[in-house]
Formats: sequence, C-alpha cells, structure tokens
Amino acid sequence: MSTESEGTFQVGDVSLYTKTWTPTGPIHAKLILVHGFSDHVNWYSDLLRDLAKEGIQTFGFDQRGWGRSVKQPSDKGLTGPTSQVIADIAAFIQDKLPSTEPLFVMGHSMGGGEVLTLAGDAQYEGLVSQVRGWLLEAPFIGFAPEENPSFLKVAAGRLAGRLLPRFQLRHVIAADNITRDKEVALGMTNDPLCHDTGTLEGLASLLDRTAALAAGNVTLGKQVLALWLGHGDNDKACSHDVAVKFAEQQAIEDKTIKTYKDGYHALHVDLVKAEFTKDVAKWILERSRPALVEAKL
Repeated sequence: MSTESEGTFQVGDVSLYTKTWTPTGPIHAKLILVHGFSDHVNWYSDLLRDLAKEGIQTFGFDQRGWGRSVKQPSDKGLTGPTSQVIADIAAFIQDKLPSTEPLFVMGHSMGGGEVLTLAGDAQYEGLVSQVRGWLLEAPFIGFAPEENPSFLKVAAGRLAGRLLPRFQLRHVIAADNITRDKEVALGMTNDPLCHDTGTLEGLASLLDRTAALAAGNVTLGKQVLALWLGHGDNDKACSHDVAVKFAEQQAIEDKTIKTYKDGYHALHVDLVKAEFTKDVAKWILERSRPALVEAKL
C-alpha cells in the first residue's frame, strides 16, 4: 500500500505540479520520474503504486509546458531551450538530496533523452554522482520508422524555431501506437492534459538533443554508477535499435539492457506492464537492499 500526495515545486519563474507515492511501510529506495512528450505523471500511477508496495518511494512532476504545470493555453509546450529543461530536472533531483536511501532517476521517452543529456553533462557531474542508478524506459534517442521526419521538415522546423520560438505546433502520435491496451489508448486520446502541443523552440531543442544522443556526442562517464534500459522491440514512436546501440556503447560496468518482445512504447501501460514493473523494482532493490531481493527469490 502507499499514500499519494500532491504539491508544487518552484523553479525559476514557474510552479510545477508534483506528486509523491510513499510506501506505508519502510522505504528502501527513492525514485525520481521524468515523463515523456504530451504526457504527465499521473499516467504512471499504477506503476508507482506497485513500486511503493516494494518499498520504493517515487517523486514525479509535470514538466514545464506539460500536464498540470500548464496554467494557461500559451503555456502548452513552453519548455524553453534544452538548458532550461535540464536545469529544471537537476533542481528537482537536488531538492531530494542528500538522501539516506539510495536515489534513482527514471526517464521515459522524451524524459529518457533528457535524463541522459543531464547525466552526460559535465556541469552536473557532482549531482549525477549522487544518483545510485539511471533507468531508461524507451528513451527518445532515435525515431521509429513510423515517425521519422524528412530532412527538409527538420531543417525547416529548426529555422522556424529561431524566428518564432513560442509559436505552438501540434505533433500527434496516435495513442494506438503507444500501447496495445485499448482502454488506456482511449483514455490517453481523451485526456485534455495530453495536449500534443509543442513550441517551435521546444521541438527544435528536442530534435537537437536526440540528434546529439544518436550521433554519440553524449557519453556517460564514471559518475554514472549504473544504467538500466528497457525497450519494446515493436515500439512505434522511438527506435529500439538506436537506444540499444547507445546503451551498448557506454562504458558502464553495471549495465542492464532488456528488450520486451512485441512491447510498444509505453511499457508501463502496455500488455507487458507486469513484467516491466517487476524488472524495475528488482533492479532498484538489488542496488538498495540486495539481501531483501535474495530473500524474495
């Protein structure tokens, strides 16, 4: 069982919506969740309630421009440049330190690319070294073939982003391509908080981060203690192969790569969610309370 509490986190000029899932029993580890594009933390509730049953406390927040952190229509997708996005995440992590329990960070999709960008940024080396492990759920390191834009479209978008940074543009990824659970897909489609709207600056920054990761321009150094990647091989939003290649190239001794056969993009709400949840909990607890994991096996 767990308790759930809502709150806010002030960072710079914005107040971000937050939610915390806390075990009713002993806390063995802490997790920070970073959600994806056109997404918000409450879509992870089932996963995080199950993790809480295992003694893992989770802190989530709706990123600037997304979910309940949007206060007016002009805020939709207003993330700012990459430097702002990463600074927000770093501030949220720093707020949870120091921690008597091991602290982990998990990013899904766009959020996965963001936490990788943070973990590989030398200016945050001291912060990154305090994180026990980094988990990636279908990180956005490359487009799936179904979503891959043309070179001309990308170039035009980046140019327009410099000229009209706050101009809003909708980019819709069909929910049926996110999960095979039809009820969840319908819920996502009808959720007004999943607004599918980005600013040209935000979208251009997202593309630049992704290109840097795919090109190998981001390297995870010794400050990254452990890495876990989970990705479905039938992901229709982000490339499974590019993500696996990135993880394989990182010189991290404690590294786990798991492919979910037939899994779609949002593993936490896909038909593999039970297996995914079990894997995430086990990996975290093995690095927090190994004796506890051994006792359960």
